[in-house]
Amino acid sequence: MEQKKLLIITYYFPPAGGPGVQRWLKFVKYLPEFDVQPIVYVPENPTYPIVDEGLVSEISDKVIVLKNKIWEPYQLASVFSKNKTKKISSGIFPQKKKQTFLDKTFLWVRGNLFIPDARVFWVKPSVSYLEKYIQENNIDTIVTSGPPHSLHLIGLELQQKLKVKWFADFRDPWTTIGYHKALRLSSYAEKKHKNLEHKVLNSADEIIVTSKTTKSEFEAITNKPITVITNGYDVETVEKQTLDTKFTLAHIGSFLSDRNPPFLWEVLVELLQEVPEFKTHLEIKLIGAVSQEVLDAIQEHQLNDYLNLVGYVSHKEAVAHQRKSQVLLLIEINSEDTKSIIPGKLFEYMVSNRPIIAIGPQGSDFADIVTQTNTGVFFDYSEKAKLKSVILDFFNQFLEGKLQSHGIGLQQYSRKNLTKQLAQLIKG
Repeated sequence: MEQKKLLIITYYFPPAGGPGVQRWLKFVKYLPEFDVQPIVYVPENPTYPIVDEGLVSEISDKVIVLKNKIWEPYQLASVFSKNKTKKISSGIFPQKKKQTFLDKTFLWVRGNLFIPDARVFWVKPSVSYLEKYIQENNIDTIVTSGPPHSLHLIGLELQQKLKVKWFADFRDPWTTIGYHKALRLSSYAEKKHKNLEHKVLNSADEIIVTSKTTKSEFEAITNKPITVITNGYDVETVEKQTLDTKFTLAHIGSFLSDRNPPFLWEVLVELLQEVPEFKTHLEIKLIGAVSQEVLDAIQEHQLNDYLNLVGYVSHKEAVAHQRKSQVLLLIEINSEDTKSIIPGKLFEYMVSNRPIIAIGPQGSDFADIVTQTNTGVFFDYSEKAKLKSVILDFFNQFLEGKLQSHGIGLQQYSRKNLTKQLAQLIKG
């Protein structure tokens, strides 16, 4: 049987690091097994906030990778402040009350002059390049993956010019994503974002989202078919890990300012005061970018002596930490806007055999997943007493050498099974 050709337009692809790259890296890995030939279009000279060269070796040898130059304002902005530019492009913004004049200027420019985002200048050259490639190679189906949502504008133009079937994949929402409000948008910019979102959602032939809440939000804007395909876990070749000897509470990934959970730090302080052995064993292990606000909160609660600030590590090392840490922390911003966010690392956490402490707004989509798979306990920001009780229970199990999770029904979230769903959708 001849394979169906699928053109995938994405910004994040190895050597990009971080969670944004994993979704399509894994889809591309398994699509050929379901008679789909993936052709991936990426920027030739991107400005990635995180680089992980180790992921390059994971690119399937059956994929065709196309590259085309991009001009990004971040490249120019880094002349003024490389550190601020890197943080903003990663979605790490300083808290409003602590923003300097330069911070405010960067955010205003990012939000009001580059709509929908700083990769908008890649749209026209990409359409020009891909229009020719699609015609010469008889491609009839394309996928655009955002954020950055400017990539959906590439799909929009190609659909209008060539009548290709276009799937718009939203790894995160558009105008309801947590950091959108931090961009200091003018009423004009806000309206333009909304109009572009509406146009994309009502023009794409089909829409793919990662959570049921995003699906509900989009159903209020469009009648186009919407399919939920979550992120997932892959089979990882990582050596068997020896568990940490300390009672490690590990957070892996970007620890943003607004994810700072004061009641977690309060619980740890109380346990240190009330349980003598807790002082001997506690370690707060933070892996990845951590905002200054989180570090300040840890210091204010006098928890610095228990902090192990590891910093950014490769994906392979991150998986190793997931499997040797005693407890894994999954924390989302306490906002109605973040109920739809299902952090990609959740699925890797779930197969690590380590219990998860998941914190987020009431009604979070990932709460259902954690509960149904029996991989941890979910807490909203009002459940301090419950959190304290569970951490103490986990600590006692740790002392007895019995602490682990007992996941059920995890196979539905394997990358291979999720790719099968995608292939069936693409092939109609």
